[in-house]
Amino acid sequence: MRAVRDTPGDATTLSVVVPVFDEEEVLPVLAARLRPVLDGCGEPYEVLAVDDGSTDATPRLLEDLRTAWPQLRVVTLRRNSGHQAALTAGLRRARGAYVVSIDADLQDPPEIIPDMLALARDQGLDIVYGVRTDRSTDSAFKRRTAAAYYRLMRRLAGAYVPAQAGDFRLLSRAVVETLKSLPDQQQIYRLLIPWLGFPSGRIAYQRAERAAGTSKYPLHKMVLLAFDSVTGFSAVPLRLATAIGALSSVVCLAFLIWALTVYATGNPLPGWTSLIITMLFFGAVQLFCLGMLGEYVARIHTAVQARPTYVVARDTGEEERL
Repeated sequence: MRAVRDTPGDATTLSVVVPVFDEEEVLPVLAARLRPVLDGCGEPYEVLAVDDGSTDATPRLLEDLRTAWPQLRVVTLRRNSGHQAALTAGLRRARGAYVVSIDADLQDPPEIIPDMLALARDQGLDIVYGVRTDRSTDSAFKRRTAAAYYRLMRRLAGAYVPAQAGDFRLLSRAVVETLKSLPDQQQIYRLLIPWLGFPSGRIAYQRAERAAGTSKYPLHKMVLLAFDSVTGFSAVPLRLATAIGALSSVVCLAFLIWALTVYATGNPLPGWTSLIITMLFFGAVQLFCLGMLGEYVARIHTAVQARPTYVVARDTGEEERL
């Protein structure tokens, strides 16, 4: 599929989607850096700040920013639905011929957005990934876990998954419309978007420290993201459970042959230790396999319920159209 081409009739060339959750400290810095970049592009644009159920002063600050920044559009979700759900809400409501997604913490530099747009136009690309080539500002633990995550995803989902590419990317209208056509369920975009197969390019940058505030993605959320990525985009865990079950059967057969041999030679088993160890081993294997199966069944259950991943309470862009 070819990249979308701008036409004189396009009202908005560029949409920038920014998921926001309890970011009162970083919002003024974000606006101070993002607005000059977008104003300097010389293109009609909009910024969709998706408030993912913030409980601090974020909603008030967004309203204050809107009074002086007419291109700022606030989409408010009724409850905290998660980063990927907030990103989905922004992508589905963006109007631009190209859509850029970026986090509010400014670890990804908004200054390269014009370069992304230029690369997409010059080379006819539908996707431009921001790739982190330098993560020296991250802790050693985060660098190692991030590298392990991308290695695992490339092994499970395919080599087309770009290493060190998060949710900072540019998408053409063709890609956005394809994403909108998919069922309303929790998506892992850093795996889904490369899987679509649209022409893509990359722009490298150095990952910066968080501009202000604290991370809203602690360790347990990173672990959940990795788990959702594996179970949501690959059947390898089910195949692993099958392989473990087959291996366990071989071990069980070996135990059986050994027990019969000992009995036949007149040396019966002396006690219950080996029996308990065997029972615990196979019990653990069975629970592991059932857990893997249960995780996939739970995902089927959630999909059948067809509950929305987010609910929009307010969209200032729609209010302005009335």
